[in-house]
Order: sequence, then structure tokens, then C-alpha cells
Amino acid sequence: MTQKNILPTKAMHRSSLTKPMMIGGGIALLLIIIFLSGVNDPDPTWGKFWMIRPLIIVPAAGAIGGAFYYFMKYLSDEGTLNGTFAMILSLLVYLVGLWMGSILGLDGTLWD
Repeated sequence: MTQKNILPTKAMHRSSLTKPMMIGGGIALLLIIIFLSGVNDPDPTWGKFWMIRPLIIVPAAGAIGGAFYYFMKYLSDEGTLNGTFAMILSLLVYLVGLWMGSILGLDGTLWD
């Protein structure tokens, strides 16, 4: 008796993953640039390059949110999850991740 493995037929492609990650990171980068551009007189104790940390951490959090969206879309296309539920969950995870990335990036400067 031969045992057959039932595997999903749709393969996950790495090039497909980069697009939502770039979009998520790009949106986060745009938002943090707009937020940081409003700082006219930064505190001298923050250092000369205080903007570097939020400009790295916040887009990284956005990219992770974009990757989560990709995986949820993959699961909803496979029939494991409802598409509407996956989209709402992805949006909530993206917003919470963006908020947490902002807290981590701005900790010690604008977030005291």
C-alpha cells in the first residue's frame, strides 16, 4: 500500500512576497518622514543623527506588516481562511505593527 502526500498546489514565490513588503515599508517610511519633518527644534541631548533610528525601525515594521498581509492572502486563496477576515486581520496587524514600530523608533526622542 502506497501512501500519497497531499500538498498544496500553489507555491509561494519570493518575488510575490517582496511587493507587499515594499508597499508596507514604503507607506511606513512616508508616514514617518511626514511625522519627523514637523520637528523644527530637536533637543540637543538626542544627538546629531537622532532621525536614523525611526527611519530604519518604522519601515521595517511596515515591511513585516506587508509580509503578514501576503501570508494571510496566501491562506485565504488556499481556502483555509475567509478572505474578508484575512484582510481585516492583516489591516489590524499592520496598524498595530506600525504603531509599535513608531514607539520603538521614537523611544528616547519624541516618545518620552
